[in-house]
Amino acid sequence: MSTVIVELLAWWIAMLLLIGSSAFFSASEAALFYLQGPERRAMAAGTRAQRVAAALLDDPDRLLSAVLFWNLMVNVTYFALAAIVGLQLRAWLPRSGVIAYSCGSLLILIFFSEMLPKSLAVLRAPAVAALVSIPLAAAVRAVDWLMPVLRMANLLSRRLVWPGFQPEPYLEISDLERAIALSTSDAQLREQEQVVLQNLVSLSEVRVDEWMRPRSRLATFPPPVRVADLGGQVTPGGYLLVTEPESDEIAAAVHLAELYDVSLERLERYADPVVYVPWCTTVADALETLRTRDLTAAAVVNELGDTIGILTVEDILDAIFTSRGGLLDREPIQPCGPGVWRVMGMTNLSRLAEYFGVELPETRSLTLAGALQEALQRIPEPGDEGSWGPFRFHVREATPENLLAVELSRDVAEEETP
Repeated sequence: MSTVIVELLAWWIAMLLLIGSSAFFSASEAALFYLQGPERRAMAAGTRAQRVAAALLDDPDRLLSAVLFWNLMVNVTYFALAAIVGLQLRAWLPRSGVIAYSCGSLLILIFFSEMLPKSLAVLRAPAVAALVSIPLAAAVRAVDWLMPVLRMANLLSRRLVWPGFQPEPYLEISDLERAIALSTSDAQLREQEQVVLQNLVSLSEVRVDEWMRPRSRLATFPPPVRVADLGGQVTPGGYLLVTEPESDEIAAAVHLAELYDVSLERLERYADPVVYVPWCTTVADALETLRTRDLTAAAVVNELGDTIGILTVEDILDAIFTSRGGLLDREPIQPCGPGVWRVMGMTNLSRLAEYFGVELPETRSLTLAGALQEALQRIPEPGDEGSWGPFRFHVREATPENLLAVELSRDVAEEETP
């Protein structure tokens, strides 16, 4: 009897080791694939373990195939040992006890090697990724000889089992419009959704200099940058802009909202480079450039190559989905007195012309803010006044977030002109 007990203990110890191995691969998969672009770039310049983790993600198909292969092998071995132990327990336990043992073995594997390790891994993904990177890299290299076989099996399965499988086409604007029309019966909500859709379409028409944060309203810091340099305040837009060491040109940006567990010194180590886009490019083109390069901030330059502002992914999303242009929380054109209207800078010029029933001057801009910027030859500031087409304008507000509020009145001289 003692021999049987020793043998059972040996099997159970082996099963515990297999559970630990499965948990290792599950946590590795969750942590590595949970890493975001900025975290991956930071790890690529970090310690040896962090660099190994970043290198593994350079070939995600190879990494995922190896992790799934090892996890499968470990789990199959675990179930084989569990079956052996179950057969031996039939001499000691009733049928119901053996069934309970089998179900318990399955639940233990699911919880302790899948659910729990993955949940914990995503909470501290960078730290876990660095911790597992070196042994995981060895495990991946150990099955490199098997990768061609796995790729061939994947190719054959797609050709033989799903030969007619086609990727789903991208949504068209008409599809979005139909989805909005069918999604709600609330007239106010539908109108807001239509505005968001129009803002999305306008990305291909609005220039970046109309939506950017002007250089005069940005806070920039030369390296090295310390937390104390921020003075306890969040920078405009939530980005720390780092200049080149020997000039005031913006070279990199740190999204402060994504920082955690960082050193108080040399914040520029967490910065991502900015892309440079000309002032006349469209917001859609700038967003595509940022998406392709996995970056979040673009420096807008003029025809002389000088940086005149910054456009971030958050700025673009804010202009589309929130009240940056005053489109979702209030009307963009509001009467505020006899013959005077308060107009938000992001108001589309076609909407402005339709509202007043007038013909506006020719301009390369799509919004009122862009048209006034052309008329003034600079970024509008509070207190600016002048004439533009059939209107007199008075800039009332111009915030660091590039929110512009303008008072418009009909130009008397323009109206009296025969």
